[in-house]
Amino acid sequence: MTRSRLSAVLVTLTVTMLGALGVAHAQGNASPDHVRPQVFQAAGPTADSIRGTVEAYRAALGEPNNGNNGNNLDPQSGEAIGRREINWDGGGANVTTDNPVKPFDVFLNTRGARFTTPGTGLAQAPPSGGPGGGLATLFDNPTYGSIFATFSPFRLFTPVGSNITEALFFAPGSGGASPATVRGFGAVFTDVDQHHKTSTVVEYFDADGELLFRHFVPAAPGDAGLSFLGILFDDPLIATVRITSGNVAPGPDDHGKDDIVMMDDFLYAEPQPLP
Repeated sequence: MTRSRLSAVLVTLTVTMLGALGVAHAQGNASPDHVRPQVFQAAGPTADSIRGTVEAYRAALGEPNNGNNGNNLDPQSGEAIGRREINWDGGGANVTTDNPVKPFDVFLNTRGARFTTPGTGLAQAPPSGGPGGGLATLFDNPTYGSIFATFSPFRLFTPVGSNITEALFFAPGSGGASPATVRGFGAVFTDVDQHHKTSTVVEYFDADGELLFRHFVPAAPGDAGLSFLGILFDDPLIATVRITSGNVAPGPDDHGKDDIVMMDDFLYAEPQPLP
């Protein structure tokens, strides 16, 4: 193993260990009125670079993965149990489009999450190929077919006409009629090139719109690197998550000052209906 490769591996392992221990770094800012959450983060050149931290975050969110089942609440306490996951890779015409949609409600009833953007809409597609030609065709940029990697093959998720995505939570099975909050939310990102405070950031808000916490996503320099950021509060405080993926909207080439970033798996705690 070369010295440079060994150094990269050691850095990745260190970041992963810190994430698994829930260590919040200086770039995370919490509201003074709230307890600082646990932070799980990692970055590296391959899916294996972040896999351990993603698994640790799954364990912290808790079992089971509730899939498309109804709201999983403890019958005695009414507290939410387990977690939800979205990997953007399911089959069926309703989830394989790369035409922008807003709001993106594919998982609103089944998993209690609505996604929106100030841009044209949101799309899920492979980096290249597949229905519609993938991200390379969607953004008319052939380089997108090679600079992005997937954590779970084969599709990624992205806003179109903006670099901002917002997630709102509802009780699964309510069709969006019952607003909810969650204890934690995490996401996988691909090709975060620029270091903290210059590119990709996640902000978490409570039901009153107050900022609870914000944290920059760690960079994985070089094409097709993968990054993960997830946070976890003791209580279900998060009503909205705002993700700024990259420092410009997708479309331009990814080089110089333009850091184009796509998203993969989302993981979040079981939604807790608001009173």
